[in-house]
Amino acid sequence: MERTILHIDLNNFFASVECKYAPELASGYMAVIGNVEDRHGIILAKNQKAKEKGVKTGMLLRDAEKLCPGIVFVEANHDRYAYWSMRAKALYRRYSERVESFGIDEAWVDVTGVKTANGGKDIADEIRERVKDELGLTVSVGVSFNKVFAKLGSDMKKPDGTTVISRENYKSLVWGLPVGDLLFVGHSTLDKLKRIGIESVGDLARSKLEYVSKYLGKIGENLWFYANGEDKSPVLDSRNDGDIKSVGNSVTCYRDLTSEEDVAVMLSSLCESVSERLMRYDIGRAKSISVGIRDSKLNWYAKQEKLNRPSVLSDDFFTSAMKLFNEMFDWSDSIRSLSVTVFDFADGEQLDINVSDVEYMKRLNLMKTVGKIRDKYGAGSVRRGLSFKDRKLTKEGNGHGGSLPPAGK
Repeated sequence: MERTILHIDLNNFFASVECKYAPELASGYMAVIGNVEDRHGIILAKNQKAKEKGVKTGMLLRDAEKLCPGIVFVEANHDRYAYWSMRAKALYRRYSERVESFGIDEAWVDVTGVKTANGGKDIADEIRERVKDELGLTVSVGVSFNKVFAKLGSDMKKPDGTTVISRENYKSLVWGLPVGDLLFVGHSTLDKLKRIGIESVGDLARSKLEYVSKYLGKIGENLWFYANGEDKSPVLDSRNDGDIKSVGNSVTCYRDLTSEEDVAVMLSSLCESVSERLMRYDIGRAKSISVGIRDSKLNWYAKQEKLNRPSVLSDDFFTSAMKLFNEMFDWSDSIRSLSVTVFDFADGEQLDINVSDVEYMKRLNLMKTVGKIRDKYGAGSVRRGLSFKDRKLTKEGNGHGGSLPPAGK
């Protein structure tokens, strides 16, 4: 079966996150820097307006000010970026368990076998819309039959675009690109390639493999295969190599939420869907939980805490989620969307044998039984009484929330 690989790149990530917390920054020139006190520092990230004026990552602040008089510099907040990166990758995992991080703002997703009318493009476009609706960010997505070409595709339509590189069109889309755009071509390798007359990806692809290999060794051989569309490297689940583990669900509601009862209905439904995923894929007990809120004026609120105990149970998640909600939201406006994410998993940790742990196991066995009934007779066969308050709301909150099947189905 031909593989379908996505490469997803969060656009202007650091700057876009900062604009979520200070929306007024989006209307002008802004950039993220390491230290606001250091006027000789460099640009770490910039918003789209500054980018269009020529501001580049790594540029000196004084040079950015010349290009964009009045540009606002914001000090980097890496805890924020880690949180939103985690949220984005949790969203990607609704479509596949094979999600491989490539830095904090990029990831490959292997969606091979997911059936849609237009293949990977449908999935890419849906992810782009969900990232906008649920996270308030944008992504560019490359779709291809290997990781290298998918990465090239995500750079072609920015911001907020999808590019498909297929076996039929890769020569016309890829071979004309500078060879330096190819993954893993660093400055030293680029200089060597240029010295033997290789300027474009096509030049490399049309060269003799033996010649390139002799001149550049193993790296030259790998690059030749990449240029010819023969990258076979798998998408590795980043959770197996130390990446942040998380499972979450979020939803933009069909109507604004206007009461605590509305919120309880939605959070209960979201917590159940998260709990079901943990048990279905045997991921482990979560130690921490985060709740995100977007109100009808598009203001964002987010807060996280440690759970009272590691758990996979929806009741435990719901108790903490309601607590977090009430701590951070004052009902100055209605609510457009909610999210629940659990993380920091306690893999392999043993339960202490005491009364509370016996009770936990009873509840866990009950939830597993409910899960088996739902698998056999449908998701609506066993429902909480709270869900009947507004059946349309709870339908939105359960499952992965999109038109595509959840991972593992």
